[in-house]
Amino acid sequence: MTDQLAQTGASGSTRGLGAEGAAPDNLVEAAGHPVEAAGHPVGDGNMKPGYDPRLANEDLAPLRKQRWGSYNIFAFWMSDVHSVGGYVTAGSLFALGIASWQVLVALIVGILIVQFFTNLVAKSSQKTGVPYPVVNRAIFGVKGANIPAIIRGLIAIAWYGVQTFLAAESLNIVFLKFIPASEVLRTDYSFLGLSALGWISYAILWFAQAALFWGGMESIRRFIDWAGPAVYVVMIVLAIYLVSQAGWENIDFNLSAGEPLDFWASIPVMFTAIAIVVSYFSGPMLNFGDFSRYAKSYKAVKRGNFLGLPLNFLFFSILTVLTASATVPVFGELITDPIHTVERIDTHFAILLGGLTFVTATVGINIVANFIAPAFDFSNVAPHRISWRMGGMIAAVGSVLLTPWNWYNNDAAIQNTLGVLGALIGPLFGILIAGYYVIGRQRIKVDEMFTMSETGAYWYRKGFNPNAVWAMVLAGAPTVAIAVLTRPLAEAGVLDLSYLADFSWFIGCGLGFALFVLFERRQPLMPTFEGETAGISDGSIEED
Repeated sequence: MTDQLAQTGASGSTRGLGAEGAAPDNLVEAAGHPVEAAGHPVGDGNMKPGYDPRLANEDLAPLRKQRWGSYNIFAFWMSDVHSVGGYVTAGSLFALGIASWQVLVALIVGILIVQFFTNLVAKSSQKTGVPYPVVNRAIFGVKGANIPAIIRGLIAIAWYGVQTFLAAESLNIVFLKFIPASEVLRTDYSFLGLSALGWISYAILWFAQAALFWGGMESIRRFIDWAGPAVYVVMIVLAIYLVSQAGWENIDFNLSAGEPLDFWASIPVMFTAIAIVVSYFSGPMLNFGDFSRYAKSYKAVKRGNFLGLPLNFLFFSILTVLTASATVPVFGELITDPIHTVERIDTHFAILLGGLTFVTATVGINIVANFIAPAFDFSNVAPHRISWRMGGMIAAVGSVLLTPWNWYNNDAAIQNTLGVLGALIGPLFGILIAGYYVIGRQRIKVDEMFTMSETGAYWYRKGFNPNAVWAMVLAGAPTVAIAVLTRPLAEAGVLDLSYLADFSWFIGCGLGFALFVLFERRQPLMPTFEGETAGISDGSIEED
């Protein structure tokens, strides 16, 4: 490790500014960066001269300046919550047989748990100014961090394709309403399992999302700052319209399917509903460091999370319950999918406004949840060859090659592919929290995450921390088994443990946390840098 790297540090929003050996702000321009020369700014990372190009580029290096405030975090959650999948997931809780007030309680308790865990995962990236895959170098090793990065990237690619397909379905409705002749493209022509109209809608949204992403994080920030509130306006208008059509006196908030459960029988079902809410947000929770790194302070992150999660989600939940309840007297049946609700209204204006709004909502969640994460993940694998933009485009192209429309409605395919990958989110989360808070004591030597020196603090054993790798394997094995095997075994009448599938995130998170702490206690490898101050990001120091 060079003296230069030992002397330079990163802590808080002033990381790299004025530090010895820090690169000048115009380093990228001076180097004649080809992407910058083409008019597309590269990342705002402070690329110090001693950083190894196999581990660093302008997208992964600690940020020169963190600009996001509480509203930007709040808007992030609005974009993440207000998706078609969010409404459908919330609406699906009514099918569990619990009362509407219990659904509302489950939604709020679940989102409070999400807020707590999101605040935990946010801190390491906000303090160091680096995204999730780079923080993992301190825990998994500078090479081992590619393991969680690739897992997370593959999950995001699959869901990126699914969300784009769902948004394309919304756009199809608009085409069919305003251009009736497009019906022939939906019925008579198809390719690789998707109709010609579906391909047109998918391509429009694919290119729109790619263009937004290519503009960089500031363009994405501006989009989500606008998109979240815009979707809210339309959902409020939709709720008011449905209530006015139904008449308040005709709305029954008891939407439970089948015979209602008594109070004590409903308690375990409520726990299941809470687990479903947390599992739905497990991806954004794990990814949140990719966004918290841009925040001005950790306090700004916590304020944004408070506004965007419990408060925003409470209003969202009330809108969901109100809108779903009103569909019964208006349409004669319970409709929890807002796209189908708008389609049933069957007026040109409603379909145009609703269709485009839900397209916007889905694009918003797709960008923040499924585009940015793999961009960082794939860039982390080979920073000197893959930029953040290239990483994102790899994910975008991969999402088409997976042809999500062919397997999205196949329960077995989802269970055996996304089930396996998704089951590993819990263990990865638990290991990150254990590594940063319990073992590392919130102390990270930032520059050490960008060196391949065998004497580096995070080199461990050939670049891998075996404690983290084994914790992931041993925690992941049972959670994958729960995700993949419990339902088939129950259907075969062998052993019914299918209820555990809804709790796989909690099981994986707890096992990952406990195993990593156990392995590090028995054979300590992760440094805590006790007594050192130079170049240390110390999250235990409270901000003013």
